[in-house]
Formats: sequence, C-alpha cells, structure tokens
Amino acid sequence: MNESNIYIAGEQGMAAFAAALAHAREPKQGLIIFLHGNLGVGKTTFARGFIHALGHRGAVKSPTYTLVEHYALQGERIYHFDLYRLGDAEELEYMGIRDYFSPHAICLIEWAENGAGVLPQADIELHISIEDSAKRRIQIQTHSHKAHRMLKHLARHYGVDSA
Repeated sequence: MNESNIYIAGEQGMAAFAAALAHAREPKQGLIIFLHGNLGVGKTTFARGFIHALGHRGAVKSPTYTLVEHYALQGERIYHFDLYRLGDAEELEYMGIRDYFSPHAICLIEWAENGAGVLPQADIELHISIEDSAKRRIQIQTHSHKAHRMLKHLARHYGVDSA
C-alpha cells in the first residue's frame, strides 16, 4: 500500500482532481475506488468529475436511493454506488453485486465501509476530510500496481505529496 495526501479547494478543485485521476488510468482497464468521508465532503462531486472526464455529458446524480447508477461510455462501463442507506452488507449479495466488478468495469463506491466483508478490495481509497471552510484534504491509499502507477502519474502532473 502506498499513501499520499492532496489538498483541494472548492468543488471545481475536486472535479479537476477527479478528472486528473480519471485521465491517469489506463483506458479500458477496470478500477475500483472507495470514497470515504462525512456527509458533504465532496464524494459525489468527485464521482461527477470522474464520470464527466470519461466523456459523460449528462447529469450525474447521487444514487442514494437506487444504490447504483450505470454509465456506458465509449465501450466502458462505469458504476457509481452510494451505500449510505444500506442496512446490511448482505443486501449487496441480493442485488448481484459481484456482477458489477468485471475486469473492465470502473466502480466508484461512496460509503464503501457499509459494504465491508462483501465488496472486493479497492484499487484506490480516498479518505476526504474538511480542513477548513474552503479546503479538503484527500488521503490517497493505493492497493494495486495499476493504482500505484496512477498515483505516480498524479505526483508528476498534479503535485501529490507523499505521506
């Protein structure tokens, strides 16, 4: 595991960081990102920026009540999960959660801790916290070689600081 920190200012900064991360990945390569943090820290803003960076032009809404939203873009499948309202991680089994995690799918998962024990290991975990009214701290943890390569790309082009 590799760990780094980045500091983001505002919604536009969060969307720009998400776009940079989206562009740092290998095309057509699957990816699992867990988004951790309290309500209102920018998890959905990150997901929106990531999905828009991959070419989606429409709205990206939070799947708080549906649990998952699907986007098909340029032959890639993106799944945006919000597990905030999940009562029990076992409910994920009933919805066929394993079918979403194919080798080429991108899965962005808000409130991933609510699916602990059922969800696969993330490639990247982002722990987002509020530093002050204008700034967010994102602690980035990588758990795969492809995620580590992405982080190295961000370090060169986005100024990521290693912890």
